[in-house]
Amino acid sequence: MLDLPDRPLLDKDRLIGGCLRLPLVIDAARLAAEIESLGTAVWGTTDGRVGVHRSAEAIFLRGHAPAEGELPIHDRPLLDRLPGAREVLALLGAPPLRCLLARLPAGGTIAPHIDRAPYFAKTIRIHVPVTTSERVFMYCAGYSYRMRAGEAWALNNSTRHGVWNADPELSRTHLICDFLPAPPLLALLAAGERSLGRDDPEVERHLTGARR
Repeated sequence: MLDLPDRPLLDKDRLIGGCLRLPLVIDAARLAAEIESLGTAVWGTTDGRVGVHRSAEAIFLRGHAPAEGELPIHDRPLLDRLPGAREVLALLGAPPLRCLLARLPAGGTIAPHIDRAPYFAKTIRIHVPVTTSERVFMYCAGYSYRMRAGEAWALNNSTRHGVWNADPELSRTHLICDFLPAPPLLALLAAGERSLGRDDPEVERHLTGARR
């Protein structure tokens, strides 16, 4: 099972809650331009992601999809073409582990689920929206969140979470990275904005009916 044997479990309910917005500003336009420059050939697969994540295209920048097994976590070649992504990794002030780009198409859904492997209980997952819209909803711990381009969010993936891109035309692309806890990142979490989620019956109904 995917694990980091020498690392303790994290109390993500205390550290993050559901989703927490970090006090950071990211240059999303720069990231989007860099990603666009990669061309279309790099997309088109899930890059090894399975289950509920099959609805989203993915490109791993560090490491590999967990379903591919206990492979080394190191930089992948495409990361060298995304200096903006490298700057985001440095901003968090913590050792990065797996890192990927995930693109959910217009109308796409990632059904609610919990990331259960010990690896996920010992790392902090950060989402940086690169391209998105007001009709994209992150659902976590019973609440709906809007994550806007250029923001950075911590997601408690040890609780039930999912995504609905309700926009009929635009895809949603996020830079998603897992980090080991370190004092600078823990300080960002402590200074982050909580209680930004809201009850949204429409999102709840849609995701409750989503197929896993």
